[in-house]
Amino acid sequence: MKDQPKCDFGMHVIPYIHEKGRPIYAYEYTGYWKDVGTLKSYWEANMELIDIVPEFNLYEEFWKIYTKNDALPPQYISADSNVERSIIGEGCDIRGDIYNSVISANVEVGENVEIHDSIIMQGCKIKDGTKIYNTIIAENVEVGEGCTIGVGEYADSQLSQKIYNCELTVIGEGSEIPNGVTIGKNVAISGKTELEDYPDGSLPSGGYIVKAGEI
Repeated sequence: MKDQPKCDFGMHVIPYIHEKGRPIYAYEYTGYWKDVGTLKSYWEANMELIDIVPEFNLYEEFWKIYTKNDALPPQYISADSNVERSIIGEGCDIRGDIYNSVISANVEVGENVEIHDSIIMQGCKIKDGTKIYNTIIAENVEVGEGCTIGVGEYADSQLSQKIYNCELTVIGEGSEIPNGVTIGKNVAISGKTELEDYPDGSLPSGGYIVKAGEI
């Protein structure tokens, strides 16, 4: 089993044990559990963390969650910023508006930025004037000034309907987005992109740009 590519517990391990006639036992678990094997379920799990009364409460007094904290400075949120129902990680520099979003550590958010219903992973830089909606942005992504991301009419993904048809925009680790572009829904981007990659300055819903790595 250790040599099975992309080994999955439910798809490979349990059937293997069953085929070998080994005993299998079930355990009834009554706590919080969620399968985050799809982009949509991963996004939903993060949004559940910021519910008014979250089902999975990070601040539960009687079920503490112990994590490793890096030696990072505290968050900075400017006086002109507005943050509503969001989680802001350590080391963040927030100068724009954040709504219903999860912002990981060491994220820089410029002035006049708006982020709605999105997940921004650590080390990202979102430059001035950019608007982001229903988007998952992986680590160390740089988004240029004046971009609009996650907007437009619905269209099926041209890359993979099974993976990306969830009305989310997904930007892969280490990617770069140039200034002033508009990016639609069900879009996947990976790699350092340039303005020439966006005809008429936009990537419509369902489109994709894969210039490096995997998304």
